[in-house]
Amino acid sequence: MTPLADIRVLSVTVFLAGPFLSMSLARFGAEVIKVEMPGTGDPIRGIGPFTGPNGITAERESDEDLSVRFLKRSEGVKSVTLNLKDDEGRAMFLELAKQADVVIENLSPGSLTRLGLGYDEVAAVNPKIIYCSIAGYGQSGPYKDLPAHDHQIQAMSGIMDMNGAADGPPTRLGVFVGDLVTPLYAAYSILGALRHRDATGEGQYLDASMIDTLATLMFMEPLEHVLHEGLPVRAGNDARNNVTGLYRLTDGDVIITAGSAGRWEKLCRALGLDQLLEDPRYAGTEGRQAHVVELRAEVQAKLGQYGCAEGIALLEGVGVPIARVRTLPEVIEDRHFWDRGTLKPMRRHGSPEPVERSIIPGFPVTFSGGDLPALEGGAPLGEHNDDIYGRLLGLDPAALAELKRKGVI
Repeated sequence: MTPLADIRVLSVTVFLAGPFLSMSLARFGAEVIKVEMPGTGDPIRGIGPFTGPNGITAERESDEDLSVRFLKRSEGVKSVTLNLKDDEGRAMFLELAKQADVVIENLSPGSLTRLGLGYDEVAAVNPKIIYCSIAGYGQSGPYKDLPAHDHQIQAMSGIMDMNGAADGPPTRLGVFVGDLVTPLYAAYSILGALRHRDATGEGQYLDASMIDTLATLMFMEPLEHVLHEGLPVRAGNDARNNVTGLYRLTDGDVIITAGSAGRWEKLCRALGLDQLLEDPRYAGTEGRQAHVVELRAEVQAKLGQYGCAEGIALLEGVGVPIARVRTLPEVIEDRHFWDRGTLKPMRRHGSPEPVERSIIPGFPVTFSGGDLPALEGGAPLGEHNDDIYGRLLGLDPAALAELKRKGVI
């Protein structure tokens, strides 16, 4: 199933957010052409570990070695080299843009505009283009020119302030949530813009901001009411106002959810804490909220006597949601993810052999209409120059050789 098989995308992207958007569109069958600087390409190509003839190595040992990070972020994406600082290179980019449906970029705000390749210039040659920019702070506002990676965005957005223990420091989320969630917003915004274009013939410009994305994620929760009630924004592994949270058992950790009155009662009866249900201090949500620390201690004292298997069986049996906190090796070995295609072996471009000790995420949604296309691994720098420039621009091998000699490609 290739719902975007008729869509061509030009991708001027580096590091993570832009490449993840590129790969997301390629997974739906779009032809995604990554435009990279001759000789160097995406800086992530130079960051290890690397995979090549000698297996996984910390440093690049041969020209055949490719960055594992690059491979993970470039599945199904084609690579061409093009010097956008060169007049001839810019002219070639605009010629490619005439035949594209989408342009995506995540360079510093204004970088492509200063080169004469911003939305206005591209729309002048292709009015139907969907042009999407991703930046830490977006293309407008007082912060737009500040340098930003996911760490700074997590700090500035406030999401670090709500992550971590109440008596501890703010804590960064362990995954690059701004770099990964913003491209997902951008992807379905592009799909909406394409639908609008098909209906009206109008292209448009999309401005995706990482800091705005994280703010929208946080304020799906009633944080303004949390602040008004004087509850801590940071609650660590626990809920702010009930016994939901993390508990240490004899052989591991579990996390339970027991915020409602019904589940609180089931939890108490299962653990033999009936006296807590009869104590007027703990009646109602407000009462339990006022004494949440001592209630958690009571639950810990009882639940902590069990092993994980026994404790999980006990609470699952009465309908209280509970799960053991698993290690990453346990998750990797779980057949659930492999059987559903959530995890799969990573492969090099042009090779059916999996890369040792390397996993790439699959697409987490299945379709009854068929499977999404199987994609090749990330391509070597400039791998598709002959194909793209020959097929789309009509350049023959002699012309390509001359462009390469001049450093244009």
